[in-house]
Amino acid sequence: MILIEYNFVLMKAYISISYNRRKSLNAEVNGIKETLLDQKIESFVFVDEFRFNSSQENEMMQQAMRSIDESDLLIAEVSDKAIGIGIEVGYAKAKGKTVIYVRNENAEHSTTVSGISDFHIIYKDVTGLKELFNHVISKIIKDKK
Repeated sequence: MILIEYNFVLMKAYISISYNRRKSLNAEVNGIKETLLDQKIESFVFVDEFRFNSSQENEMMQQAMRSIDESDLLIAEVSDKAIGIGIEVGYAKAKGKTVIYVRNENAEHSTTVSGISDFHIIYKDVTGLKELFNHVISKIIKDKK
């Protein structure tokens, strides 16, 4: 008897994060991506995949919206508040996507993103982030079944 293991993706997650703080939040983003991968969810970090100059704002937002459209959920890492994150969250919510609010406990609260989010994760460190995030993702997967 031959057993074949299929490695398929259940969902795709768009990770919204401040372009300016991307490098300083690398451990957190990697923790999120690892947790998603463990749950068979593909991750997509827009600021890692695309670069636009200041005259390409229309192309940038069109691409962001296409990428959100192709995703099942949006994770907003708001430890550094940025207008772009709020725009992406609003667009995702309007499209019926699940939105997860994520921030470090020492970061300033984002009332607008928090107010529109389906789930909230306030973490102390990367280990705590991964534990809390795994719990939320497990709930989302269970609810989708």
